[in-house]
Amino acid sequence: MLLSTKGEYGVRCMLDLALHYGQGPISIRDISKREGISKNYIEQLFVRLRHAKLIKSVRGPKGGYLLISQPRRIKIGDVVRALEGTIAVAHCVQPRNSKDLCERISTCVPYILWKRLTDKINEVLDSTTLEDLCKEGVKLSKHRLVHPLPFQI
Repeated sequence: MLLSTKGEYGVRCMLDLALHYGQGPISIRDISKREGISKNYIEQLFVRLRHAKLIKSVRGPKGGYLLISQPRRIKIGDVVRALEGTIAVAHCVQPRNSKDLCERISTCVPYILWKRLTDKINEVLDSTTLEDLCKEGVKLSKHRLVHPLPFQI
């Protein structure tokens, strides 16, 4: 399974919002500058994230976007699924409809592996929150010769 840029960039944008949590609405322009992602692409991502009730928009001159809840309550799995859809390493593990059901599934040994792998990926994504990633960012900035992150946890 390879995440598309929707999932990859969406997590980065959500992390940006988490890093600035409690500072008021964050503009797409600011996120775009910090993350190096086009404003138009972020707008497309944010439409999906809004529909998934992970973010909300605030209109007006000081408007922008906010997380709908605290970073510790937002799971990375929810973000990725809002942007990518179902997460599975093979079609047989998460069939979209009855037509996609494989007739060999009851005797398919590789299916067992694909199912385990899919379950583990979802387990990691669902046990990791935006706050967890923020904390990892703090650790990373302390141990590398890079500029420290502009936030405190």
